[in-house]
Amino acid sequence: MILEQHYLACLAHASYLIGDEKTRTAWVIDPQRDIQVYLDLAARHGLTITDVALTHLHADFVAGHLALRDAVGARVHVGAQAGVAYDHIPAADGDAYTFGAVRMVAWHTPGHTPEGVTWLVYDDAVDATRPRAALTGDTLFIGDVGRPDLLASAGMRAEDLAGMLYESVQRLLGLDDAVLVYPAHGAGSLCGRNLSKQTVSTIGEERRHNYALQPMSRAEFIHRVAAEQPPAPAYFAHDVAMNKADHSTHVATLQALDMHGLQQAVISGAQLLDVREGTAFAGGHLRGAINVGIDGQFAMWVGAVLDPRRPLVIIADPGREEEVVTRLRRVGFDRATGYLAGGMAAAPPELIQTLPRYDAHALRAALTGPTAPLLIDVRNPGEREQGFIPGSLGIPLPSLLARLDELPPDREVVVHCAGGYRSLIAASTLAAHGRKAADLVGGYGAWEKSAPVSVAHSGS
Repeated sequence: MILEQHYLACLAHASYLIGDEKTRTAWVIDPQRDIQVYLDLAARHGLTITDVALTHLHADFVAGHLALRDAVGARVHVGAQAGVAYDHIPAADGDAYTFGAVRMVAWHTPGHTPEGVTWLVYDDAVDATRPRAALTGDTLFIGDVGRPDLLASAGMRAEDLAGMLYESVQRLLGLDDAVLVYPAHGAGSLCGRNLSKQTVSTIGEERRHNYALQPMSRAEFIHRVAAEQPPAPAYFAHDVAMNKADHSTHVATLQALDMHGLQQAVISGAQLLDVREGTAFAGGHLRGAINVGIDGQFAMWVGAVLDPRRPLVIIADPGREEEVVTRLRRVGFDRATGYLAGGMAAAPPELIQTLPRYDAHALRAALTGPTAPLLIDVRNPGEREQGFIPGSLGIPLPSLLARLDELPPDREVVVHCAGGYRSLIAASTLAAHGRKAADLVGGYGAWEKSAPVSVAHSGS
């Protein structure tokens, strides 16, 4: 048996290729949308991809199951409760599929979503009685379990899904300690709260160290996993709908635009996305541009501040435009229609503005001055519990646009996060919506180093 994990760090997303050396066939589990990596893996091992399976309808990215179907004719397996709009093989509890020495068995493990499936992987040539691995999707993470609150807009209560998740976890705990745990996400994903940086574990390790797998009542489990989840980005519902629908797998050609073409696109309703490094953006950018740096967790945060239903125009360092499009498509932003040819070098000076920035010492002085700015902390609640700047208002980045009316329109707003990446996204978003915005260079980490006595903690 061949089992390979592919980890996409920018989405904290893990996918898998399972192959059989005798039949030279393979399955892919939870693929990313740009599928060349799996075609290359299969070619390297001399395998033909015959099947692709989802553990559930993902919310944080658009999966590549339909792309593999269209590229190589792979059969698609989705949980029997998913209700998808394309031809597929419904994965019901206990269904088993054998190719050579490999056996894939579907366990219905709802809770994160109602249709969730854990795929048990057996190597029958080695041990036909015990699975080698459990591909747990977003049911069981390393250090956590999947959040049960993402379907509130569909009328499902988090408490009800958390009850299903409890039963699923108890079932997984019945597996042998040596069974490998391969989840769909790691640290940084918004599909859970406490995810580890590790990408593989065992049932035994999770039994010992995962807080959600410790002995507790069903009621206590529901309370612990349903409470205080970080806000979910608005694009999640869009991506679930795309994973459920039979969408196009065609990639449109990106158009090079001169300044006039860019301005016309913006007048027609396009969003202006500047993906350059934050310092370069702050030093000079086009009015109305929102900065999400391509070298960070780009796709996730694009989804927090931009609308996938509206067209996008890109400003990037020349040569990186196609990379931007690929990463946008991973989260369902398919309407990138053009980019500024030549990048910012093509922008006329009269259309360029800067974004003010504070270092920690300057911000401390400003906060004690007569016209103190409003300080916004865009970290998640769990981060803020570890310490925060006194007087700051906590508004997690995914909630920023929904809470824009809470911010006084005539007062300067200074934004901070942990290290500076999210704060530039937030500050540029506020500036694009007409607010006087700045950010703290180096974020909360820089504040702590410069003024450790000025740190507040939860309950103080």
